[in-house]
Amino acid sequence: MSTELLFSIIFINLAMVLYSIGVWAERIQRKLKWWHLWFFWSGFVCDTIGTTAMFMIAGSFWRLTFHGMTGKAAILIMLFHAIWATWVLIRKDEKLILNFHKFSVIVWIIWMIPMLSGMILGAGF
Repeated sequence: MSTELLFSIIFINLAMVLYSIGVWAERIQRKLKWWHLWFFWSGFVCDTIGTTAMFMIAGSFWRLTFHGMTGKAAILIMLFHAIWATWVLIRKDEKLILNFHKFSVIVWIIWMIPMLSGMILGAGF
């Protein structure tokens, strides 16, 4: 296994752990809190680092594969999610703070599609 592949696997799995903690903790508490935001941003950063390493291994950012396209979409929606969560907390809009977890779970499910497809494709299935 190459160093680049190991690096990308570590960061993508770290992203999964961090992002999942943020999303599911928020879901359980049913209220967006600042510490959830830290997990959203940390997961996004780790996923971006891991995905960038994968692009470097693949030799191209513009692969028109299911995994490549869903991966790019997932990073963009994670970015939107983190920005929106930041905006909601800064505005202190209690209605949005209490309902944000519904959007978070949807984003997490979308993010899991390239995560799982990468694991399946990487395993050779």
